[in-house]
Amino acid sequence: MRSAAARTSAYVGPGVSVMALSWCGAGSCSAPGSGSYVVPRFRILVSMLTGGQRAANGHGNGREQGERTMADAAVEELERHRPELTRYCYGMLGSPFDADDAVQETMVRAWRSSAAFEGRSSLRTWVYRIATNVCLDLLAGRGRRARPVDLSAPAPGPLAPGDAPGAPRASDVWIEPWPERDPADVVLERESVRLAFVAALQGLAPRQRAVLLLRDVLLLPARDVAELMGTTTASVNSALQRARTATAARSAARTPSATPAPSEAPAPPCDVQLALAARYAEAFERFDMAALAMLLHVDAALSLTPYPVWLRGPDAVRSWFTGPGVGCRGSRLVPVLANGAPAYGQYRPCADGTGYVPWALHVLDIAGERIAGISTFLDTDRFFPRFGLPDRLDG
Repeated sequence: MRSAAARTSAYVGPGVSVMALSWCGAGSCSAPGSGSYVVPRFRILVSMLTGGQRAANGHGNGREQGERTMADAAVEELERHRPELTRYCYGMLGSPFDADDAVQETMVRAWRSSAAFEGRSSLRTWVYRIATNVCLDLLAGRGRRARPVDLSAPAPGPLAPGDAPGAPRASDVWIEPWPERDPADVVLERESVRLAFVAALQGLAPRQRAVLLLRDVLLLPARDVAELMGTTTASVNSALQRARTATAARSAARTPSATPAPSEAPAPPCDVQLALAARYAEAFERFDMAALAMLLHVDAALSLTPYPVWLRGPDAVRSWFTGPGVGCRGSRLVPVLANGAPAYGQYRPCADGTGYVPWALHVLDIAGERIAGISTFLDTDRFFPRFGLPDRLDG
């Protein structure tokens, strides 16, 4: 199999968007989605704008200080909404990298027009109006993101050793994993970022998608949603009903019977589920595929993003890892949280035996006492930094 660099080079899109370039000075930030540059670049932009305005207006020191204080206060007020806004934009766009760009654009637009905010609605509603418009602009003319299981039937049979999973597809085709840094987010936000729910959202028309998120996830009143979307309450209620029906039907069509539908709001991972995830990691590191298969639901799905192929059932999963995926023998797994679920960064052993290198991110979908899905993401150059995973493990 190809190296991580070779595997990713074929399908990773541009590293920095036009929006990001417009906000970052040379060498002042990393690629979009890294998480480390987002807040500083917004503050830097505000500082540059206010500094330029003060210079152009020839304001004295006293007025400069007043303007700086007001600008800082506006930034702090807007920043309070960033975590929630980012989750909303992730649901709309299906990518944490796109969500970062959308939130950044939202912050800039909100700060630029903050003087026009008259307080007729709450600041939260006003900011969500801007974020919704940003997302709708980004979605215009763009194909929807999906999971491999949403695009095709499972592979008709086990793949033999040496078989390739097909040609990788571009990164903007796929729903991408969402990193959870704070365990409290898993409890509060698990439903809104579950891969199955995000996938169901992508099947909706963009405005229906926004209505469902604003009403059922963010719990905004129908009247506020109608105001921020420029429509009537009756239209919002109608769109919400259609969106609920469509997401439930889509989830039921592509999800193992043991997995709750998105509208059922599952509980956060419990001790039993975390123990099951630990057993998965232990079996994988021992490369005991018979034991791993025993942990799987009868309809469990294994996907290999960015490849479109996916497999269904314990026998197919075991055959994959003991066949084409046998190079994973001897791997080590590092636990993380993704999309409200247990996940692992997989590191394969170096050819020279000196350590372990990134290979894939495994996101587990656990239903009851079985694993219903294993979503693996092979673009480690993009996802491992996002999840705070190291670029190498020592032997």
